[in-house]
Amino acid sequence: MDGIDVAAIETDGVTVTARGPSLSISYDAPFRQRLEAALGAAKSITERNQRPGDLADLEREITMHHARTVQQFLRAAPQDWQRPDVIGFHGQTVLHRPAEALTVQLGDGALLARETGIAVVNDMRANDMRHGGQGAPLVPVYHAALARSLPQDCGHLLPVVFVNIGGISNITFVLRDGDPIAFDTGPGNALIDQWVMREGGVPFDDGGAIASKGVVDRAVVARYLDNPYFLKRGAKSLDRLDFTLDAARGLSLADGARTLAAVTAEAVLKACDHLPSQPKLWVLCGGGRKNPHIVKDMHDGAAKVGAKVIVAEAAGLDGDATEAEAWAFLAVRSLKGLPLTFSTTTGCDHAVSGGVLNNPRAA
Repeated sequence: MDGIDVAAIETDGVTVTARGPSLSISYDAPFRQRLEAALGAAKSITERNQRPGDLADLEREITMHHARTVQQFLRAAPQDWQRPDVIGFHGQTVLHRPAEALTVQLGDGALLARETGIAVVNDMRANDMRHGGQGAPLVPVYHAALARSLPQDCGHLLPVVFVNIGGISNITFVLRDGDPIAFDTGPGNALIDQWVMREGGVPFDDGGAIASKGVVDRAVVARYLDNPYFLKRGAKSLDRLDFTLDAARGLSLADGARTLAAVTAEAVLKACDHLPSQPKLWVLCGGGRKNPHIVKDMHDGAAKVGAKVIVAEAAGLDGDATEAEAWAFLAVRSLKGLPLTFSTTTGCDHAVSGGVLNNPRAA
């Protein structure tokens, strides 16, 4: 909920021919607070099209924020990247209840198409849920494409796991052949962000500075990892509110930040319990790769079984842009009717495409 990421790629939906420029725009503090409040308002939603409270107004504002960001991005982009064929639009998730086949992302695809004059594909989770899937994670098909084009010094280290550490962490396990395996592993940055905001009045632990003054409380880590979620096998996904700060109650600001970083790392590594073999390489993407404590804990844990941990940049990727790139990739796959999800990534009954195309002329 910190802002908007935009990235451009050239792709046929199977391979990535080129990766272009990217841009990140942060929301101001009042708008982030409105998004936080939206999570509470969304709890009463029972059907995907419901927008209780001010969620309808917020949806329009979110969409207009995206429209302005896309326009800013295109003005600054090199000329050969200024005429995209399609925009993949995720929107802001405010509710995700896979057990109820219910997921809600605020964002008006038709309005974004109208404002930008570019075709928009959005709502890419719903069709998966209609076929028995969790609706998440969706990035794995892009991770699989990236894994098969890793630099030579990394490409031989299959199987490889891509880790996206956003609010929630998710992994994609890629073998040399076959569909990727993916699931949400547990808390990502969300608990750390909530903790430092509640205890320190800051939106996130920039560079792990707060955590660097603290120590890991192993009992608290154990309480988090005792959650029944970690015993579940197969496709599984989380809502931001599925894990709370209750288990960290009583810790100091610094100890809480450091302990929750350890929870994030150890929850990711615990995913090996549900993989067919030990990965040789972990590639860290998303904002969590900028927290040195998460990276160190991942490195130390993986080293015990002879695995290597690198951040996305060490593999020639842009860890800030990877998820936005994925949505561009998914949009092209949607246009071509190619699968976005697989039984091994979301639990859907068969590989399915998805998404809704919004033509700017029709919009």
